Amino acid sequence: MKRTHHCAQLTSTELGATVSLLGWVDSVRDHGGILFIDLRDRKGITQVKFDPQVNADLGAQAAHLKPESVIGVTGRVVARPEGTVNASLPTGQIEVDATELTIHNVSDTPPFPLDDIGGDKVNEDLRLTYRYLDLRRPKMRKNLVVRHRATKAIRDYFDSREFIEVETPALFKSTPEGAREYLVPSRIHPGQFYALSQSPQQFKQILMVAGVERYFQIARCFRDEDLRADRQMEFTQVDVEASFITREDVYALFEGMLKKVWLDVLGVDLPTPFPRMPYSDAMNRYGVDKPDVRFGMELVDFSELFRQSAFKVFQSTVANGGVIKAINAKGLSDLTQGEIKNLEDVAKSLGAKGLAFIKVENGEWKSPIVKFFTESEKAALTAQLGVTEGDIIFFAAAPWEKACAILGRIRLDAAALLQKRGKLTIRPDDWKFLWVIDFPLMSFDEEQNRYLATHHPFTAPVVEDTALLDTDPKSVRGQHYDVVLNGMELGGGSIRIHQPALQKKVFEDVLKIPADVVDSRFGYMLKAFTYGAPPHGGIAFGLDRMVALLCGTTSIRDVIAFPKTQKGQDLMAQSPTAVTAKQLKELHIQTVMPE
Repeated sequence: MKRTHHCAQLTSTELGATVSLLGWVDSVRDHGGILFIDLRDRKGITQVKFDPQVNADLGAQAAHLKPESVIGVTGRVVARPEGTVNASLPTGQIEVDATELTIHNVSDTPPFPLDDIGGDKVNEDLRLTYRYLDLRRPKMRKNLVVRHRATKAIRDYFDSREFIEVETPALFKSTPEGAREYLVPSRIHPGQFYALSQSPQQFKQILMVAGVERYFQIARCFRDEDLRADRQMEFTQVDVEASFITREDVYALFEGMLKKVWLDVLGVDLPTPFPRMPYSDAMNRYGVDKPDVRFGMELVDFSELFRQSAFKVFQSTVANGGVIKAINAKGLSDLTQGEIKNLEDVAKSLGAKGLAFIKVENGEWKSPIVKFFTESEKAALTAQLGVTEGDIIFFAAAPWEKACAILGRIRLDAAALLQKRGKLTIRPDDWKFLWVIDFPLMSFDEEQNRYLATHHPFTAPVVEDTALLDTDPKSVRGQHYDVVLNGMELGGGSIRIHQPALQKKVFEDVLKIPADVVDSRFGYMLKAFTYGAPPHGGIAFGLDRMVALLCGTTSIRDVIAFPKTQKGQDLMAQSPTAVTAKQLKELHIQTVMPE
């Protein structure tokens, strides 16, 4: 089973040569008894000819071949007859006259077409059930190659900067403060459990204490959470930590990494440095902390304008400390009733009682709320939102964070509707990177009546805000940063707390975690910090999300070789499955099925 060439390699320079090829039968065509087979391997396609008048036995064997069968062929390279050259193939000027055929495996008829056009029309569950066939499609194979090249570029980049790759354990201890974990029972310690690591966060900080100074890892991580297009229960992140590093150092380091990846994979030279946007600006202008800045439609605050409004909903909202925000979806006044209803449902799902709007049609402002507006209020809206014929203005009246979130989502949905109508162009290859910075260190949870870490409890406060931890934790900014691309958070990180006293204070005094719980979960870490922990910080990038963007797909399932469905199932291997009573007994576990 030796090949002399791959199936995208032969050209007219090899005319007359005897060659051997291996691969899959892409297609079979019978032209008057002469069989033409497109032979495919990982590199491309070569046309092979079987002429029964030259070799009847060989022609008879080839006649039984089906697409996707695996064969080996030996033959002579000849020029294709005039008029049959295929300019779209690198091998389109030649064909191979077969003299030998080895049939390694005959394929059944595939359950769906293995070309990109036909395969894309197939239900995803069917594709995932036959993932080994789905991965034969050119697009899927290309996605795996892009992932490989991106990963190689990352490793090369960090190696060139004297980072070392260190593997950290997948089996860790349970830390229920974070996302829901996958628990792993211990056979030799009855009643005790490991947890699959959600992140190498604590281990990489310990590596800084250990003096490693520059660490990175292409890390496998696990979270038991609901799945969607950009989320899987097991995922890969580019995990990095360095000692004696500032936020400015982090920005430069990771902009350089992304610049190399885009250049190596796409041939695109990203402009650096990336813009930086404080969290408060991102929320005020775009309604989200991962803004898509490829288009405008920014949120505008009209709280002062409507402080004395005759429209009681607006007036009372401002009086109670809330805000009035608005966006202008230019050219979208032709929304259907169904589309408006969908937008209202979205707003209600985010806590709004409804979605106030004004259409500008035929020179009129059309809305039940317009009658409450004065001419000066309408003039201010027109001036600040640039209102013209055919526009629609959407409003949110709510506490600041909720108003931002409502209009931030309406903004994205309105942009999608404008794209659908051909009134807005948002190119997927318009790479708009930015850093979102100056996040609040803490957020207050009304249900739990306590503060929670916005990022994670190891994030250091901005130095000049540290004193506010005792008096006003919500005003403390964290040294936390997210890198955002086209509305998607690619990664996030922070400068960490490295002083044991400050870390203990955050755990116990601000987050109100009982001292015994702090000791059981993080005691080893606090102890390690007492032995000379250096200042350090880092970041983690979602590799799957980054590769999906590089490949131009919206689903990370398209760039993971063997993903789970949105129900958390592997349809190919049919997992998860039940286990035997003997297995459960060995692990000292009993299961109780829900009613």
